[in-house]
Amino acid sequence: MESMNRRSFLKSGAVSAASLALAGNGAVDAAQGGKRPNILFLMTDQLRYDCLGCYGNGAIRTPNLDRIARDGATFTSAFTAVPSCTPARSGLLTGLSPWHHGMLGYGRVAVQFPVELPREMRYAGYHTLGIGKMHWYPQRNLHGFHRTILDESGRSETPEFESDYRRWFRENGPKGKAFDATGIGWNDYRSREYVMPEEFHPTVWTGNEALNYINGYDRDEPFFLKVSFARPHSPYDPPKRFWDAYSDSDMPAPSVGDWCGKYAPKSGDGFSIWHGDLGADQAKASRRGYYGSVSFIDEQVGRMLDALEKRGMLDNTLILFTADHGDMLGDHHLWRKTYAYEGSAKIPFLLRPPKGMFDDVRGKRFSQPVELRDILPTFLDAAKRSIPEGLDGRSLLDIFRDGGRGWREYIDFEHDQCYGVENHWNALSDGRWKYVYFARTGRQQLFDLREDPGETHDLAMDKGGSSVSKVREWRGIMIDHFRERGEPFLKDGDLTVRDSRMLYSPAYPGTWANRIVRV
Repeated sequence: MESMNRRSFLKSGAVSAASLALAGNGAVDAAQGGKRPNILFLMTDQLRYDCLGCYGNGAIRTPNLDRIARDGATFTSAFTAVPSCTPARSGLLTGLSPWHHGMLGYGRVAVQFPVELPREMRYAGYHTLGIGKMHWYPQRNLHGFHRTILDESGRSETPEFESDYRRWFRENGPKGKAFDATGIGWNDYRSREYVMPEEFHPTVWTGNEALNYINGYDRDEPFFLKVSFARPHSPYDPPKRFWDAYSDSDMPAPSVGDWCGKYAPKSGDGFSIWHGDLGADQAKASRRGYYGSVSFIDEQVGRMLDALEKRGMLDNTLILFTADHGDMLGDHHLWRKTYAYEGSAKIPFLLRPPKGMFDDVRGKRFSQPVELRDILPTFLDAAKRSIPEGLDGRSLLDIFRDGGRGWREYIDFEHDQCYGVENHWNALSDGRWKYVYFARTGRQQLFDLREDPGETHDLAMDKGGSSVSKVREWRGIMIDHFRERGEPFLKDGDLTVRDSRMLYSPAYPGTWANRIVRV
């Protein structure tokens, strides 16, 4: 499989079970060249980049994640290429950009892609387990994992599906209590303390399942363990002690730009709105539950670190922590995700190498633009397995090796129409500048993230000076980025208004994927 690039693979239309079996021979050569590290992949759902202490937030308490940053590297310009759950997870799964894995907005993850992270790690000779939220379809699809233990929040996409967490809760939880007894919806802006004993919270369940695996691991091969928390995605419902640890007065007020007045009216009458100026007090109240949820996750991470250390495994474990996307939390009168702005599209990204591997990067910060597509090649690099041709992602270990010389200059991100017709955009950022182009209207935005990290002033609104030339420069970069796509993204060599949606690109695996034998 590795000798064939992604385009020729997709063009071939199908892959046989025999070819999948041959790819498994990679486990032989991957084992050469010394001991390979265990890999602990930690991720959260809907965690914005600035809600960790190591990113400079003085109000939040995240000592264990800050420890990972202190013992490893912090990436300060990390983005998610399509900031909603399923397309972000496709980029993570495939090592590809949105145009090349095919998901340009919120849809269903394909049944199988030519190259997938869990399958590649399995072929590399790792024992693979995924715990928590995968958000795939069908929900029991393994994508190469030996096993998954699922918490899919309230999602049940086939009639017979019941997540492992919900089954456990039904069998062990308080009698007469529903999973959602706290009464907050999955996309609700309200927050409230969890109404049941905290041992029944899905965050604890996920942490317990990870501990069971770590404490009982006795195999000869290294492990690849993905632990995917369903929080701090709403409902913002931490247990009482984490609710009490914060007050509304601790919370930062939302960032409000000089360009966002049109988002001030509420988008609906309920609690699951996508825009609306609810006032600073409501934004702070929402953040109180959100911050408590983040600290609750941080505690579970600390339990895992302690278990690895107690078993003598921590020094030989590579740890990567990130999120699928962020949460606006009222910034610019916006809620939830799917936007180009920092609260939605910028994510935390921490990488802690095992002892003896890149010890000189510990505690350092790197500003190169990185994205979820870089995780697959990073893990394969650490596992001493060759990286397949044709991926858009690159190994982050290359940044450690040469300080980032020759790294990409910018990252692309986008989202097909979601919530409203105007929320349909493409964007580029190099970590300093961010350019946004809106498909339906042709409106442009430009932000100087160094001088204006809150994106309060849209430089594209300026009528003269250097802003005009900078907007023109970034528009040209976007034109170059779209050349591969052609129409309807470009016409006569320039950006064009697009009146229709394109949820899936031509690269999205179609019916051929259903003919692939899964392992």
